[in-house]
Amino acid sequence: MSPLTRAARKRAVGLLGAMAAVVATWTVAAPAAQAEDMRSRQWYLDAMKADEMWKVATGKGITVAVLDTGVDSTVSELRGKVLPGRNFNGQGLGRVDEKDTNRHGTNMAIVISGSGTNGGIKGIAPDAQILPVKIGDSTSFGIVGTATKGIRYAVDNGARVINISFAGPADETEIPQWREAVEYAQRKGALIFAGSGNEGLAMKVHPAAIPGVVAVGALDTKGKVAKFSNYGSHLALAAPGVEIPSRCIDNKNKYCAADGTSGATAIASGTAALIWSAHPDWTGNQVLRVMMETAGHNGPVPSKYIGYGSVRPAQVLLEGKGNPGDPDVNPLLAAQGGGQSPASKPSEPSQASQTSPSPENTGASGSDQVEDQAAGSDEGGFPLWAIVASAVAVVAVIGLVVAAGVRRRASTDA
Repeated sequence: MSPLTRAARKRAVGLLGAMAAVVATWTVAAPAAQAEDMRSRQWYLDAMKADEMWKVATGKGITVAVLDTGVDSTVSELRGKVLPGRNFNGQGLGRVDEKDTNRHGTNMAIVISGSGTNGGIKGIAPDAQILPVKIGDSTSFGIVGTATKGIRYAVDNGARVINISFAGPADETEIPQWREAVEYAQRKGALIFAGSGNEGLAMKVHPAAIPGVVAVGALDTKGKVAKFSNYGSHLALAAPGVEIPSRCIDNKNKYCAADGTSGATAIASGTAALIWSAHPDWTGNQVLRVMMETAGHNGPVPSKYIGYGSVRPAQVLLEGKGNPGDPDVNPLLAAQGGGQSPASKPSEPSQASQTSPSPENTGASGSDQVEDQAAGSDEGGFPLWAIVASAVAVVAVIGLVVAAGVRRRASTDA
């Protein structure tokens, strides 16, 4: 082995290690000079066959409420999509302000229904309307009062899907408040999606732990459970939650890559809006049932790590899979109650996914973990496209490093 080759390889290993360290951080600023456009960075859209699905449905006619830090309706991706909404934070109640200095609520809205305008982020349901409901200036907790008021407001103002991309502990006095608000939304036919939390622990947080709420876990780019994703018997579904493009907190005109069950929840909410827009006569129970039936997974379900599996709307919109079933029976409540439910009996076409992930490029998939494995080391199905992409990326990085070394050596020799 020549000295140049050894040096190049050492630099490649060091660079790859540095890249891994960066990916492991919570939020990573995107480089100033991007070699690829925003659309190509949204890896999960290709995995979910978004371009093909948008020929069938775009979320049009569905209102998604975003209970969060507010939504900035002036960002390019959300212009014309944001309804007036309501601000339940602080003393002065009124319209949601457009500042959203935290950016969290704005980013969730973009992940759900961003237009992709001017090279920006494209949402999974780009024609869905956003109803902003501000319940706090941050995603800190102790806001059960504003959140439960926000749920009622959202339902009363036409939201079919309610996105709650936060999670936290609740004391015994707060749980009844959560239950009452969730039951109100269920009686009105709305679906509530909430994040399972980012501690990587077997713990129940609220409102995800409330019966009937669709608790969402996060998957990484390989289709495996993200190491930070909380898990437990209450988990219902999983969705991509790693390297999700978003607007940076400190500058709304710059883009970052974020990790968390927040983004996974937004993608799950957008998936529900997408399916519902294609089947506007379905009830929320039916939308949820087909989402659970067509979810991708390995091994038995429900899994405490991914619930019924990763969301795969293409199975419904492009393949016609999933039996909507009884419009008046909530499949998640039926399953959580221990009784037989349509959700626990997958329709015949999707039976093969009980033991192996679908070969189709319709979304990431995961599998249950054995008891002695650490959370996040899930041996889920790894889609072939992801394997190829990872291999190409590694080869490209090593190639660039070697090329740089050759140029430097040539310059020195000259």
